[in-house]
Amino acid sequence: MKLTLQDDINKALETLKKGGLILYPTDTIWGIGCDATRPEAVKRVFELKHRADHKALIVLLDNVDRLDHYVVDVPAMAFELVEVAVNPLTIVYEGAYNVAPELLGENDSLGVRIPQDDFAQQLCARFGKPLVSTSANVSGEPSPACFAEIAKEIVDGVDYVVNHRQDDTTPHKASNIIRLNRNGTFKIIR
Repeated sequence: MKLTLQDDINKALETLKKGGLILYPTDTIWGIGCDATRPEAVKRVFELKHRADHKALIVLLDNVDRLDHYVVDVPAMAFELVEVAVNPLTIVYEGAYNVAPELLGENDSLGVRIPQDDFAQQLCARFGKPLVSTSANVSGEPSPACFAEIAKEIVDGVDYVVNHRQDDTTPHKASNIIRLNRNGTFKIIR
């Protein structure tokens, strides 16, 4: 039986609220997700990916208005960048808080993306907290361009696999990344 979009979102939310891991489509590539405020869930993501815990992960939020809850002193340029971005854009901010410490990079930095994909957007809006979004691959392996390319180890290692877009074979790619410093300077990372 095929789930409706809302049923799929409800099952993903139920898993996230229990501290579980989900495998889900985003506006870029398929991602492993969890509640970004729960350190134990974030640690499970690192373990599943065989990723060094000093490498930061990004999060998704449903809109830029939520940034102030997780980033100190959001530069005004951030709102403009999000508004004019043509391709998916992850912005790395300094001075993040209210998330699991394992997510943070240098200067307490945190990468945040506002997804444009309908599923990811609705999931983030209904969840109401940052959602971890890291590529659905073992560290060092290529990022999957579609669901069919995700390794069995990853699929089996999460608590819920979203049904939406599993049949989509359109290749997707990772987001552009910009590091935005508090003083307004920025650096293009990818």
